[in-house]
Amino acid sequence: MFKYTPNPPEAETDDSDPTSPYSTPDSRKLHEAAERALDHYLKPEAPKRRRSRPMFLIAPDMDQESLLAHACESMASANTLLNDFAALLEPPYRNTVLGIAQVVMLGELAVNRALDNIDPPNR
Repeated sequence: MFKYTPNPPEAETDDSDPTSPYSTPDSRKLHEAAERALDHYLKPEAPKRRRSRPMFLIAPDMDQESLLAHACESMASANTLLNDFAALLEPPYRNTVLGIAQVVMLGELAVNRALDNIDPPNR
């Protein structure tokens, strides 16, 4: 049987290939260095994750009643601040701030209800 296409040339394993970009061993080193440089800038490694430490931390052994009482006081303070700020504003902006104050007040009422539902520990 006759083959119409010739066999492909055998691959040479050394650097004596006339079409090789590596005419000398130094050119291979230069090429590898260039690849490393390009990889450094074009394929950066994923950023290392830093262990974050919280600036403020609620004690893990804090009881529910204390947490809810603190939340209630914070929301009451925010409500007062918003109402005082609303008094300084013109009507279209005043209505927006009063709406925010109302949402804060509703949150305060919900926290107060949660406080009422907590069974006090037997002391």
